[in-house]
Amino acid sequence: MPTIKGFSKLSKEAKIEWIVANYLENNQEAIEFLKSYWHEDKVVQKLHDEFIENTVSNFYLPFGVAPNFLIDGKSYCVPMAIEESSVVAAAAKSANFWLDKGGFHTEVIDMVKVGHVHFIWSGKDTARLQTFFDSIRQKLIEGTNHITRNMQQRGGGILDIQLVDRTADEPGYYQIMSTFDTCDSMGANFINSVLEEYSKIFRNELENSDWLEEHEREVQIVMCILSNYTPQCIVRAEVTAPIELMNDGDEMSGQEFVDKFCRAVRIAEIEPYRAATHNKGIMNGIDSVVIATGNDFRAVEASAHTYASRNGKYSSLTHAEVKDGQFRFWLDIPLALGTVGGLTNLHPMVKFAYRMLGNPGAAELMRITAVVGLAQNFSALRSLVTSGIQKGHMKMHLLNILNQLEATEEEKVKIVDYFKDNVVSYSAAVDIFCKIRGIEKPVVASKN
Repeated sequence: MPTIKGFSKLSKEAKIEWIVANYLENNQEAIEFLKSYWHEDKVVQKLHDEFIENTVSNFYLPFGVAPNFLIDGKSYCVPMAIEESSVVAAAAKSANFWLDKGGFHTEVIDMVKVGHVHFIWSGKDTARLQTFFDSIRQKLIEGTNHITRNMQQRGGGILDIQLVDRTADEPGYYQIMSTFDTCDSMGANFINSVLEEYSKIFRNELENSDWLEEHEREVQIVMCILSNYTPQCIVRAEVTAPIELMNDGDEMSGQEFVDKFCRAVRIAEIEPYRAATHNKGIMNGIDSVVIATGNDFRAVEASAHTYASRNGKYSSLTHAEVKDGQFRFWLDIPLALGTVGGLTNLHPMVKFAYRMLGNPGAAELMRITAVVGLAQNFSALRSLVTSGIQKGHMKMHLLNILNQLEATEEEKVKIVDYFKDNVVSYSAAVDIFCKIRGIEKPVVASKN
């Protein structure tokens, strides 16, 4: 089995040569393939190389846009970076549907983020630890001023510090839980730096306390880390319209559509199997905006799915109701996003995305992102309760199938025209492709 020491110290070219020599049978074509994805501008490529470790090439995602989003009276063309067929089209279709119905409305409910110092305390009397903690609370705040000063000048900083007793779950386990406002930054590095400083101050004060017993001065700091679960950093996006405006073309009345739509949402609220797929569709829209704007989609995903389970059972993130003849559909979701720091000021495509959005702050970006998630879910549910999900999705997926088959442009035109009146499936696409080409089965070139 090939192994190597000091791999990270090799040049990018040397890394590629080692990979190819040990895993690709010294394939020169593979070397050229990796290099073909390098950016022609060496300065831009160097920037990309330094985003992560052991970079050998770039991995491209399509960067699309969904126009006609009317959000709180303002028009947006929203950037979306994603590989899945039909996501951008579905978001754009939903934006168009709601454009003449007042658009989307949003509210940032809060922007609080949380971090913890997790520690094990050797004492037994929690009340004594609480008294001690209360006596040094101000020292914890003042002792981190050198870290929080700039954030405070921007209107953010530490909001609160509490001692949390978790000994019922784990012997001796406590937390220093702190809440933060990080303004337009996501704030991970800021929060973690503050938490680590807390731990130093706390340990020092504890060890040098003159009124605690000797055994009460012993503490094990397990870790200091922000939480990606942000149930106090919530944004709401919603749409409303009279029932009579909710008719889906000539297929069904507004009342029938709304009844089926609300029932579909209710099923996602009570059935976790459905809720997982339902929420995945929401995240299709949200993640695509999060990626396009240089934010951490893994953190957003983790928080959203934890929030969906907050009542003890995994459930829908969206909800629907009819009241006084009005249809209402809404989404409440935690979104800890930033518009400064990280990749937001470095990645050229991210900077372009912000320019296109009008350089929003974190709160505005939360609103936009939540709306795209709601729009995506509306389009998916609309398809599910009317024509079915596969009709639109597979037509968008058709070009991917034809590219896999290496169809020519002329063949693509004929096949796309054929499926205007026929149901798309992989096997059907292969059959018509083979018929047009006059072969029994497709022969696809091998991958590099």
